[in-house]
Amino acid sequence: MTYTALARKWRPKAFGEMSGQEHVLKALSNALDSGRVHHAFLFTGTRGVGKTTVARIFAKCLNCEGGVTATPCGTCSSCREIDAGRFLDLIEVDAASRTKVDDTRELLENVQYAPTRGRYKVYLIDEVHMLSTHSFNALLKTLEEPPPHVKFLLATTDPQKLPVTVLSRCLQFNLKRLTTSLIVARLAHILQAEGIASEPAALRLVATAADGSLRDALSLMDQLLAFGGGAANEVDAAAMLGTVNRSHVVELAELLAAQDAPGLVRRARELEQWAPDYAQLLDELAGLFVQLAVLQVVPEAEAGEAGHDPAVLESMKARIAPEDLQLYYQIALLGRRDLALSADPRNGFVMTLVRMLSFRPQAAGSAPTSALPSAPALPRAAAPSAAPASGGSPSAPQGASRPSAAPTASLEALTPANWPMLSLQLDLAGLARQLASNCALVSRQGGSLRFALDPRHQSIRSRSQEEKLAQALSRHFGLPIRIEIDVAAAQVETPAGARAREADERLVTARSTLETDPGVLALKAHFGATLHTDSVRLDAGDGAASPEEK
Repeated sequence: MTYTALARKWRPKAFGEMSGQEHVLKALSNALDSGRVHHAFLFTGTRGVGKTTVARIFAKCLNCEGGVTATPCGTCSSCREIDAGRFLDLIEVDAASRTKVDDTRELLENVQYAPTRGRYKVYLIDEVHMLSTHSFNALLKTLEEPPPHVKFLLATTDPQKLPVTVLSRCLQFNLKRLTTSLIVARLAHILQAEGIASEPAALRLVATAADGSLRDALSLMDQLLAFGGGAANEVDAAAMLGTVNRSHVVELAELLAAQDAPGLVRRARELEQWAPDYAQLLDELAGLFVQLAVLQVVPEAEAGEAGHDPAVLESMKARIAPEDLQLYYQIALLGRRDLALSADPRNGFVMTLVRMLSFRPQAAGSAPTSALPSAPALPRAAAPSAAPASGGSPSAPQGASRPSAAPTASLEALTPANWPMLSLQLDLAGLARQLASNCALVSRQGGSLRFALDPRHQSIRSRSQEEKLAQALSRHFGLPIRIEIDVAAAQVETPAGARAREADERLVTARSTLETDPGVLALKAHFGATLHTDSVRLDAGDGAASPEEK
């Protein structure tokens, strides 16, 4: 007895039997009905979404004996022969096995001849990205200006590998991955027509595992029917796919809601007896968090595609805070990403669950509810209210009225003399730090500071850098600070000038020390060595000199 696989038996034979891809089918149907049919089409998309199927139906539309139409009859000899794969004027080529340029030239030798039976000679080249560069070059001219009786239908899973010259000669249609609900509906229709008993949960597991590919879903369904003795039930589907029953996912979420750390870790380790796919388990857990978060924001929303009991979701959403759900979801995603880095996937899964409890925020003034220790909360500095200031053209940062850090120094103690030291303590970088280093503090009046900028460095002054300096001062003192900067030589040194002077003084000291060093004097006396003092440099770390002698 010959058995035909479901993917082959239920391959659509008309556009109306296709699942999804409405954006492609509409464009092709309109082109056929209006008579504006291009000579080259490129169908792209992942495996099993219908690229070759659409191309074959399109070839049937072009060669149906009833005329060029988007709804071929399916009963004429041309339609039947195309369905059977023996239509002479539909030349199907597997580019993966015919990559050489000689194969392409041989294929194109007969392009000039009229069709044998049909209206058009259709070349269907599957996995066209596998052709060699020379093969593409041989195809280009014919692809651009084919005879009027020739149509090219190209299909590929990797359009990035096609030359731009080929892409520009084709109408490109991208077939999308099918949604889980669409695959479930198609599976249910096929099994009902086949008279096979099935459970909705089993269909959902198969559809999820197919990852948007209907052909993969039908292949998995064939495998499930063999595994389950001719029936499609949830237990067999979970066992075949290595998935864990949804009740275990709900139980993990219940333990998270109860903050039961010992129970959560124990239950996570017990799951090993089912040999689960821990990555998929985290995906299902994250999917449950998404449903709960949506129900909290939109109570009337549907339960979704995971098939959890609405009563369970309704009870759980009231016991997990919204901020906890957001944290759990983020940690589940990060744990899913890092799972491959773990030597033991089970340990990586357990660690992800432990993180969810460890980093759960605690309400202010409340004791931790988890069995896990929680870190003490960091103190927050009170933000003083900002009073509007007036006068001049100062730079006032918008965020200065609410400094985010506690004051580290007293503003009253700030003087032009200690400004160089303070400038090093400010949270600044880049041009803003250079601006502070080349400014000298001239005066202070309350929360307003007046600076003088060295004229040699006025090019670094800008509105944004002044605002950064004012914000850094506000954060440092815990007060709203306003600054005014004038380009003028100051009576006191700038921080950069002070550091340059100190470096010069250290360099002079280092050179004089070397000139009087006993070892250097001995080298001069015995070997006639010469000390080049201009080669002495200060080390960036401690100012030590490194002479070069000869």
